[in-house]
Amino acid sequence: MSWLWTFLALAAIFFFLQTFSWKPHTKNRKILPPGPKGFPIFGCLHLLGKFPPRALHELAKIYRPIMHLRLGLMTTIVVSSPQAAEQFLKTHDLIFASRPPLQATKYISYQQKNFAMAPYGSYWRKIRKICTQNLLTNAKINYFQPIRKEELDLLIEYFKEAARARCVVDISAKLSAVSANMTCRMVLGKKRSDDEFDERGFETVIQEGFELVGKPNLGDYIPQIAGLDLQGLTKRLKAVAKVFDAFMEKIIDEHIQSRDENRTEDFVDWMLSFEGSEDTEKKIEREHIKAVVMDMLAGAIDTSPTVVEWALSELIKHPTVMKKLQRELENIVGLKRMVEESDLENLEYLDMVVKETLRLHPVTPLLVPRESMEDCTVNGFHIPRKSRVIINAWAIGRDPKAWNDPEKFFPERFFGSSVDVRGRDFQLLPFGSGRRGCPGIQLGLTVVKQVTAQLVHCFDWELPEGMLPTELDMTKEFGLVTPRAKHLLVVPSYRLST
Repeated sequence: MSWLWTFLALAAIFFFLQTFSWKPHTKNRKILPPGPKGFPIFGCLHLLGKFPPRALHELAKIYRPIMHLRLGLMTTIVVSSPQAAEQFLKTHDLIFASRPPLQATKYISYQQKNFAMAPYGSYWRKIRKICTQNLLTNAKINYFQPIRKEELDLLIEYFKEAARARCVVDISAKLSAVSANMTCRMVLGKKRSDDEFDERGFETVIQEGFELVGKPNLGDYIPQIAGLDLQGLTKRLKAVAKVFDAFMEKIIDEHIQSRDENRTEDFVDWMLSFEGSEDTEKKIEREHIKAVVMDMLAGAIDTSPTVVEWALSELIKHPTVMKKLQRELENIVGLKRMVEESDLENLEYLDMVVKETLRLHPVTPLLVPRESMEDCTVNGFHIPRKSRVIINAWAIGRDPKAWNDPEKFFPERFFGSSVDVRGRDFQLLPFGSGRRGCPGIQLGLTVVKQVTAQLVHCFDWELPEGMLPTELDMTKEFGLVTPRAKHLLVVPSYRLST
């Protein structure tokens, strides 16, 4: 390992000379946003802690909502207020519409061939259009409504059996399973099957992928040592990517072989119809199709159940809010039937509960990083080309200038408010905003509201072994998506008269 220390020593000298060598002071000197200095080579990586959104939030209180810090060797801009977010996501949206290359996307997304992580350009625009038109329009969402209802009905039956037996249920695991089935049936045309993955199972592999994408990887910040894989993350990424690829190869082969059969077309069929298309800067080939289909699966499987999990956790922790939501459901739906998707537009308090959950528990607390495509000036600060921009949605949802008593779970704060989650109001950005905002907002909100409403309407929920609501552990597990650190275990009691 002596060569490694030699390399680090030389890199430190190079960094010192670049950073502290004499530079002429001129009136035209460009000023970066303020921020902590950090150490040579490693920069401010040590400041991220176990939960980076909180650590960056605390730093922003010291250094301003637009903060510069060097993570490893990478110039990074962290944005932590609604006003600052609007500058990057609206005023200068086009400049910051690209994505940086990351170790995780190198393996998980086939060298950034999926639409979530693809660099900005004609290929990305084409893929986004294909995904939106073939899966995410209101017409397609309505088309798949029977699938969602069928899977949700099965979930309710499972909880009814548990209620009769007074059993403790792992609601986190069941939510992940039903979300996986819904998504796989919409995208792949069939339910997921654990035996098609390795011994860990479908949802576990997907969750590990999210964990690895979200973990700070030294190779992303100090590219010169990426090949050393000092954290062992690349080894795990390669293993997960191998499982994903084998699964996607099987799915695509099955669809090609069954093309002439009389069956309903799904998203994979639609993607295969574009194979060989050359009307973009990249010819759409098999790897592109695998990347985009995997994107659609991963983008829906773990996000919606995580939001529902946090919504139920907050409702259980706040019994008066739970009762108020149940009263609304009783008034609108009654106790003789379950909630239908057509009821959702009339459930105003449910909408407030979901917004408040997304404020405190955004799906991705640090939005997927952006990369500046050219030099830019924002609020008088110089943002160099190739800077990485991180929008701290977790901090924005807790900004005391935007929210009264921001740490409190209080859905009523949205009563009479026009603030929405779709990216137009920059104090609430769970799905991002601008060109790189999440295109699956409508599908995600429909699933979250329907599942949350159904579980709250059909059941009372209590914690096991006499645990009080105030004792419920609300610790998060940091990753690209941030679920509960410990699964939510509860005992259901059936409420309806049917």
